[in-house]
Amino acid sequence: MKSSPITLLSTLFFTGLLACQNALATDTNQSVSQMLQQEALASSLAFDIVESLTVEVGPRLAGSEKDLIAVQWAEKKLASLGFDRVYKEAVQVPVWQRGEAKANIVSPYAQPLVITALGGSIGTPEEGISAPIVRFETLDALKQADPSQVTGKIVFIDHITPRFKTGKGYGMTVGGRSRGAIAAAEKGALAIVIRSIGTDHDRMAHTGMMRYQDGVDKIPAAAMSNPDADLITLMLKRDPNVVMHLEMSPKNLGYATSYNVIAEVTGSSKPDEIVLIGAHLDSWDEGTGAIDDGAGVAIVTAAGHYIAQLPTKPARTVRVVLYAAEELGLIGGKSYAKEHQAELAKHYIAAESDFGAGPIYQIDFNVADKAFGAVQAHTSSMQDNGVAPGNNKASGGPDVSMLPGYGVPVASLRQDGSDYFDYHHTPNDTLDKIDPKALAQNAAAYAQFAYLMAQSEIKLRPLTPKAK
Repeated sequence: MKSSPITLLSTLFFTGLLACQNALATDTNQSVSQMLQQEALASSLAFDIVESLTVEVGPRLAGSEKDLIAVQWAEKKLASLGFDRVYKEAVQVPVWQRGEAKANIVSPYAQPLVITALGGSIGTPEEGISAPIVRFETLDALKQADPSQVTGKIVFIDHITPRFKTGKGYGMTVGGRSRGAIAAAEKGALAIVIRSIGTDHDRMAHTGMMRYQDGVDKIPAAAMSNPDADLITLMLKRDPNVVMHLEMSPKNLGYATSYNVIAEVTGSSKPDEIVLIGAHLDSWDEGTGAIDDGAGVAIVTAAGHYIAQLPTKPARTVRVVLYAAEELGLIGGKSYAKEHQAELAKHYIAAESDFGAGPIYQIDFNVADKAFGAVQAHTSSMQDNGVAPGNNKASGGPDVSMLPGYGVPVASLRQDGSDYFDYHHTPNDTLDKIDPKALAQNAAAYAQFAYLMAQSEIKLRPLTPKAK
């Protein structure tokens, strides 16, 4: 059956009209994206937020009194910034107190050392532990060692963290921190002290979470400053019989309630679909948690605020999630995924800011292969903010890293982390390490990303098997 000329003309007309509407929508989205960028770059809001958090709350170890003060701060701050809804969800977190940690070389060259307890560690006996040091260059070298080399000694893992813009050196060495105590205890060690997982040369030790394993003895675990690690290595070159004395008094005190704090800009036409941007609210207890992750809190909060102030809200809901207890093992992220499992199918995309405050230079995605080119084109206006298109291998960030396993697409807005691990998990994580202009550029990028994703008509699912 042939179509009549009128039918053909009607089809062409409506096809052309739809194309014009799509073009107009695309132009509008790009224009709003550029407006958001300009507003963020001209504003001090992101820096004001992180200043408020670090000055008015400061260190906020999950499970501590300051953690709950941070939750109250977040609720009040979000409520003041024009979000349509602010609420919190309870999360059970372990309670650990750092106590004191000190160490010194007893012989052959008596000297004090700078150390800090690793998160979750037990303490030493009250009188401390004195024992010879046995050095290993890596965790793998320790695992391959004969137990006779280790029994009755203090293990020293001397793995140097290399510096990279991407921060990938952290992944090369962090296993010694997280799993070193298990490997050392399995071979009869009395304690473990690692070279700090950091790229600095300051005489400050980097803390961070460690793990124990059921059925394996728990031994004290600490990190020493990089200069002290160098010092011990030089001592061992002169004399293989170096004796350390170690005293630590951390305690594990059960569990407490913390909260994921959540704010939303309700979508105008697809309010049940979610674009999630997140950061973690907790920090370690030695610095003020400025770059880890006060900066991330400021970036996503400011981005959400800029979108909330638009005269016309985007189609999808933009959800800002400030996660609890990331430092203690992604506890808030895991809790969120469990509590929201029924609506994860409605999560359009997610991204987390948790790598300091360096400028964002690239955006990666983890979406369906056939959608990758389209989503790069849809976010092309971010290039004016210095954000280049990247690859399709994003993890999304720590607290959202489990979401691709549920089929949720994610993005990674890559920051320059060249100096991030100079300050990470140390007393030196303070406000002065943040460049306000770079922080504003981050807030602009997240505002653009969240808005464009909230307006997108691209089908991002299903993910490829590599993401599951």
